[in-house]
Amino acid sequence: MRNRLLKVAAVTVAGLSLALTARAAGQAAVNLTGKWAFTVETSAGNGTPTVTLKQDGEKLTGHYSSAQLGEAELAGTVKGNDVKFTFGTDVQGVHLDVTYTGTIENKDAMKGQVTLGGLGEGTFTAKRQ
Repeated sequence: MRNRLLKVAAVTVAGLSLALTARAAGQAAVNLTGKWAFTVETSAGNGTPTVTLKQDGEKLTGHYSSAQLGEAELAGTVKGNDVKFTFGTDVQGVHLDVTYTGTIENKDAMKGQVTLGGLGEGTFTAKRQ
C-alpha cells in the first residue's frame, strides 16, 4: 500500500512539473516583434503613441513615436510575461527618461505603468497592429 501511495505521489509531482514547464514555455513563446498602438493616460496628459518593437530572446529594441514626446529609440527586456523598455527624449528643452513596465496579456495585447521621469506617471494599454 505504501509503495502504491509513493508511486501515485511521484506521478502527481511529475505531472505538475510537466504542466508548469509547459505553461512557462507557453509564456515565453510570445514574441513582441511588430508595430503596436498604445493608449497612454498620465497625470501629465494622454496620448496614442506608436511603438515598433524587435525582440531577440529577452532583449527588446525599437522605436517610439508620439505627438507629445516625439521620436526616440528604445531598449528593454522581456522576461516571461513581463516587459520593460525605456527611452530618453527632450521636451521643451528638458531631458526626460521614460519607462514603460507592463505585462503581456496575450500575443496581441499588453498593459502596465508608464513613468515620465519625475514629471508624472500613468497607465498604458497596447494592441498589436
